Amino acid sequence: MADSYQCTLVTPERQLLDEQVVYASVPAWDGLVGVAPQRAPLAIKLGDGPMRLDLPNGDSRWFFVGGGFAQMKDNKLSVLADEAVPADRIDTDEAQASLKEAEARVAIADDEVAQRRRQINRAKHLLALAVRAED
Repeated sequence: MADSYQCTLVTPERQLLDEQVVYASVPAWDGLVGVAPQRAPLAIKLGDGPMRLDLPNGDSRWFFVGGGFAQMKDNKLSVLADEAVPADRIDTDEAQASLKEAEARVAIADDEVAQRRRQINRAKHLLALAVRAED
């Protein structure tokens, strides 16, 4: 039984990652999904949140992932994200400004309320990852 698998992370703009991992925690639309080696085939609708990838050397890499899909098949995890940012490239000041802007936004209609909630959650996740990367 293999103790790692290939993981790729791609956005419409570029490929951010293509390497071996031993575990992935992926932000699905309804919560986090853990992906271990030799996992049964799985398709995941992505939400907004942190994605943690544990590497064979014991290190972990963190990304903010926003929307898209992931598939685990034949011991390969393919993450096709609408947006993905490595944690160490998130600007803390920009994340704080996005959070303040989203919280100040007035929303009345149901779709506006949902969009405001998503923007607030996105900014909170970005801020948390930026703080993690600074530590």
